[in-house]
Amino acid sequence: MDLDTHDPETIQPAATPISSSPEEERMTTSASQPIARAVGASGATAVERHSAEVLKVSTRSRPSAVAGAIAGVIRDSGMAEVQSIGAGATNQAIKAVAIARSYLSEEGVDIVCTPSFIDVSIDDEERTAIRLLVERRT
Repeated sequence: MDLDTHDPETIQPAATPISSSPEEERMTTSASQPIARAVGASGATAVERHSAEVLKVSTRSRPSAVAGAIAGVIRDSGMAEVQSIGAGATNQAIKAVAIARSYLSEEGVDIVCTPSFIDVSIDDEERTAIRLLVERRT
């Protein structure tokens, strides 16, 4: 089992969100279904919703640990959703997807990543997160 050990005080199993900042730990989707928007879309045009496990990435998340979590979820369900807020967290998330791709390619599995925006509620404040939908290539 892959573990995220970026904080020596806590060890989180890969199945739980991978985050460390208080803001990202409070990051939850709004009461209604979150809306994913395509880049450049005007307004809040909804994109097809997928049922995927959500992994939340922070600036301090280790990309190799997140990659292990992504690979594990892809092996189990064929689809994972990675969420990040901010440039540092998004950088770690992108690196994790690239590493997960190399992990899975050793098993003959190829993945693709579709980026979009998603509105999330943190402490009753709306924030825009990056959403990376990672799926097996068909």
